[in-house]
Amino acid sequence: MAEPAPQHLSLPSGLLELCALLGASRDSLRGLEQVVQKKGVNDLSSLDPEVLSVFVPPFVSTEDSQVASASCTTLGKARKRSFRKKRERPKPEPGKGLSGEPRVPDSEDISISGGVDLLALPQLCFPGGVCVASEPKEDQVHFLVLTDICGNRTYGVVAQFYRPLHDEYCFYNGKTHWEPAAGCCFVPFAVCVVSRLPYYNSLKDCLSCLLTHLKLCKDFEVDNPIKDFAAKLSLIPTPPPGPLHLIFNMKPLQVVFPSRADPESPVIDLDLHLPLLCFRPEKVLQILTCILTEQRIVFFSSDWALLTLVAECFMVYLHPLQWQHTFVPLLSDQMLDFIMAPTSFLMGCHLDHLEEVSKEGDGLVLINIDNGSISYSKSSDSDMNVPDLPLLAAQTFIQRVQGLQLHHELHLAHRSSSTDLNEGRAHRRAWQQKLNCQIQQVTLQLLVSIFREVKNHLNYEHRVFNSEEFLKTRAPGDQWFYKQVLDTYMFHSFLKARLNRMMDAFTRMDLNTQSEEDRINGTLISPRRPTIEKMASRKPSPLHVARRRMVVSMPNLQDIATPELVPKNSSLRLVDTAGCRGSSTVLNVAPKSTYTFKIPEIHFPLVSQCVQAYYSDFVTLLSKAINFLAPENSLLLARYFYLRGLVHLMQGQLLNALLDFQNLYKTDIQIFPADLVRRTVASLSAPERAQAERTPELKRLLSQVLDQPGEAPKADDHVKNFELPRKHMQLEDFVKRIQESGIVKDANIIHRLFEALTVGQQKQIDPETFKDFYNCWKETEAEAQEVSVPWPVMEHLDKNECVYKLSSSVKTSLGVGKIAMTQKRLFLLTEGRPGYVEISTFRNIEEVKCTTVAFLLRRIPTLKIKMVSKKEVFEANLKAECDLWHLMVKEMWAGKKLADDYKDPQYVQQALTNVLLMDAVVGTLHFQGAIYAASKLSYFNKMKNELPMAVPKTTSETLKHKIDPSAGETAPRAIDILLYTPGHLDPAEKVEDAHPKLWCALDNGRVTVYDAASWTVHQHCFKVGTSKLNCMAMVEQNQVWIGSEDSVIYIINVHSMSCNKQLTDHRSSVTDLIVQDGNKAPREVFSCSVDGTILAWNVSTLRVTSQFQLPGGGLSSIRLHGGRLWCCTSSSIVAVTTNGFLRQELKIKENFGETSTSFLTFQLLPEQEQLWAACAGYSEVFIWSLKDLSQPLARVPLQDCSEISCMIRVKQQIWAGSRGLSQGQPKGKIYVIDTKTRSVEKELVAHADAVRTLCSAEDRYVLSGSGRDEGKIAIWKVE
Repeated sequence: MAEPAPQHLSLPSGLLELCALLGASRDSLRGLEQVVQKKGVNDLSSLDPEVLSVFVPPFVSTEDSQVASASCTTLGKARKRSFRKKRERPKPEPGKGLSGEPRVPDSEDISISGGVDLLALPQLCFPGGVCVASEPKEDQVHFLVLTDICGNRTYGVVAQFYRPLHDEYCFYNGKTHWEPAAGCCFVPFAVCVVSRLPYYNSLKDCLSCLLTHLKLCKDFEVDNPIKDFAAKLSLIPTPPPGPLHLIFNMKPLQVVFPSRADPESPVIDLDLHLPLLCFRPEKVLQILTCILTEQRIVFFSSDWALLTLVAECFMVYLHPLQWQHTFVPLLSDQMLDFIMAPTSFLMGCHLDHLEEVSKEGDGLVLINIDNGSISYSKSSDSDMNVPDLPLLAAQTFIQRVQGLQLHHELHLAHRSSSTDLNEGRAHRRAWQQKLNCQIQQVTLQLLVSIFREVKNHLNYEHRVFNSEEFLKTRAPGDQWFYKQVLDTYMFHSFLKARLNRMMDAFTRMDLNTQSEEDRINGTLISPRRPTIEKMASRKPSPLHVARRRMVVSMPNLQDIATPELVPKNSSLRLVDTAGCRGSSTVLNVAPKSTYTFKIPEIHFPLVSQCVQAYYSDFVTLLSKAINFLAPENSLLLARYFYLRGLVHLMQGQLLNALLDFQNLYKTDIQIFPADLVRRTVASLSAPERAQAERTPELKRLLSQVLDQPGEAPKADDHVKNFELPRKHMQLEDFVKRIQESGIVKDANIIHRLFEALTVGQQKQIDPETFKDFYNCWKETEAEAQEVSVPWPVMEHLDKNECVYKLSSSVKTSLGVGKIAMTQKRLFLLTEGRPGYVEISTFRNIEEVKCTTVAFLLRRIPTLKIKMVSKKEVFEANLKAECDLWHLMVKEMWAGKKLADDYKDPQYVQQALTNVLLMDAVVGTLHFQGAIYAASKLSYFNKMKNELPMAVPKTTSETLKHKIDPSAGETAPRAIDILLYTPGHLDPAEKVEDAHPKLWCALDNGRVTVYDAASWTVHQHCFKVGTSKLNCMAMVEQNQVWIGSEDSVIYIINVHSMSCNKQLTDHRSSVTDLIVQDGNKAPREVFSCSVDGTILAWNVSTLRVTSQFQLPGGGLSSIRLHGGRLWCCTSSSIVAVTTNGFLRQELKIKENFGETSTSFLTFQLLPEQEQLWAACAGYSEVFIWSLKDLSQPLARVPLQDCSEISCMIRVKQQIWAGSRGLSQGQPKGKIYVIDTKTRSVEKELVAHADAVRTLCSAEDRYVLSGSGRDEGKIAIWKVE
């Protein structure tokens, strides 16, 4: 079968898309001199501009191109070339100005990239027309944004310069300016450079350098320097995202082309403080509001350059939100009719047209850049319905802007004058970079403060945003703003990004600036209520919240209380109303370190040999930089590999390019050009592909590209607004609707709610019942937000307590008042002078009864609560509320008891949810059986009554705490692997980053990280691939390696919690990682995969230092002992050298005869020279001697054990996780075995599902993770 022909490879373009020379046509210049002499320059009408020449890459001549491409016919772009505008041109005559260019044949092939409209370009390059002058004017620059029909933007920089009409005035003659002569006139011309990226300042510098050469040229020589200039730009590659900027010597200036900060960020090559110099902060906010509400906006200025620059600054201010409508920041005088468009737009035109536009326009926001004013077109409504930004966010923004240092002169006051032009420019650039960074932080904080709470009203599973409930939480004065913004395309796109859990600039700022309370409550507390701390922050107080305790070592877990039991917080008298992170001062954020790489010189004439020499020099310089860098500097190495890969592609060296791109996996996968690599592989010739298959580094890359299925259908990324149902709902639809509403996510709780709402009825819920329940829930939620607890009462409560339920005013044994319920206690809010009387904590309750007492001729329902520590019984005449309070108190009491017994604070949170649902059900159902219906939600009270057996004493004493990584999810998720990493004090880190961490891998490649000093979430769930994760190891202080089912090892940066590196040398599921002990340098890591492959990695270089294969496959785990690797496969445990030579082998058949079994896990005890192992189908631990594996084995039977799933060694103990029986019920159990006596010391009932993973924390604690039926982590004390 014939080899398929290689596909054509379209190479990435350089900075230049197009370069054009524009000016008045030859015909219009003919006879201009006589007209000037007769009428004068002032009486001339504006001339019509046109494109005189266009230069598009590549610029190598056809003959040279054919020679250069003979060896690789699939390379290269579509042939483009420079051309003159086609028209009838007479033979060049001297003295006829720029029209004397030699003509290009009519058959010349013309193709323009980037979708640039050459018909509109002249008007944009001369927006005020081509005006002849009697004397030369200063060169001027302005900027363009060009949009094609698909919405793709390109960016133009235009330099206008004047030339005399006659050749005799074409030269400087050694002078800095032309000297006008009598009867001379000067004609403007323009050079326009179009790029895919907004390099405004850089291209302005380049054009400034070009103009110095053009003024020395005769008019018929002008095209050559422009073509050479365009050729240079076309050979400069676009810098990859990250810290590396490119420098090119344009003579006399060193021009810097900055990179974007990350792949999602825009290129910022302009001065972001320009709007802050033109407008007061209040006006800046007003303009941002107009953009956010998608008004029809027109900027005006007498300076054409400011129009685009100021508009682009506002676009950067709003990043990552994006303007979705028409964006034409510069309109020529002939394009003014564009502003009559009926849809939203942002445009700009000359100040001369302000009055005309104001009269004729309808519904326009008119922004005068020159005087910093904002007005509305006269035919508009007086107020234009443009709202104000939320007050608190606006005030904070103004204060922060006022703290910025916007004037470079103040920065220079103490500095000596720079005598070097490029040095002075470098200092200015560094100052500007720092200021830009500060402005971006200020504007991003503004966006976060406006939209932070949007996430509280999102349902990620069903992609629903509850806009109505979000609006209810906004301050009355801010409602109009949010109503307008929520209807915009910009906000809709923002919602899509939130629902896709995009880790963009907004998300990072949100995480970095959220309060400690919000960070913890984000996963812990489901029904949101204002905490006592938040209530206190609403009240004026000059004091400040006490800082939370920060520790680095592991906590003593026996002293850790569950989150709702934080010790009484006297700091409530010390509340900071400004908030610990809400400071109005400017963040002192230093810009990230940047590096520069100087691009080699480009030599002319531009023939193939010169271009190839330029590419060779480029590769040589990049290779030197790569060899000079240490492997640890992977961020910079990745940029050099990326650039070298691009240059190799331009040279036609496809395999070398692929090798460079392959290195990005080990340096920074974020900038891996997947589409370019895919196209490059598709264009390989048969010999090249065969050679790639023989190269180990490329073989995996090719298989990834070729084995990848076709383009997956685009995921449904629509956003639904929450709506109440309009038809009857069965259980499945009801679950979905409740989850969409945001009331509760847990499917099991919703099932019980469904039972409660359908008691005595057909098992379906009608829309009216759902509406009543929803409204009742939301009304209760709103009432809770309005609860005001007096200061004297607050001092008795913990800062994180919330008031969840208030009774009506009732008579009690402690006085008259309202009974209040928090997650910790019941207390009486006395009437008259507000006071606090504690009734009881839920832990202290002994009995709860609902009785009646006689009052006159009536029996009044009364709630009685008996406490453990008090003789007096609390009584409350709750009347009609009595039955409901009886249910609620019993549920909270049971939830608290189970939370204490199982050391699981989540039980209290679930009990709270049940209680609030009971309240809503009773408020919804008005018939006699409402209390019975609500009792269907009394889950923990039933559990307490149905399971009277206490938690085994040994389990209770050893268990210290439980964590639920699935909190807030619709269902529990299995814990696949756990890893504890100790804390390190690093001056460069935040204090909380230095704490010990617990890494928890859930299903489908999701990882959650906990602060092991407080067991609170440090990093919410982030994705590591899409497959099951099998193993984790802390390789270095700042690196965690994670092995996955997809055969990739992911390297996580512990500071950024991001995966920028991948090791792809395995061919099947990675099952274990072992880090070499000791101080040997360089450190090594051994990894194994299920197919029997073992790789040794150099941690510094991330290169494989040795590799070997075990026969048979089924390799599940490895251990390193005495310089040998002990490897557990399904059929044997073998000891091999680090080079793969077999030294010992333990075969399962020799020990178990004909029984069909396999090894599951093993541990080595070097001091006792023993090997402990577990086998499938056995409830015993088997022990062999390392000295002689042929000796008879010893067994440790485990009572009520079905099968062992994992084992770890802790001190002189083996902890074995398993599935077993407890009190006749299947449970996850842990057996603690003394290695000396070989006896079971403890039998711990760990989980409701099998124990899947175990890890040790400094040999002080053991952490266990369970299967998906429970999905929790238990923390055990080691003795």
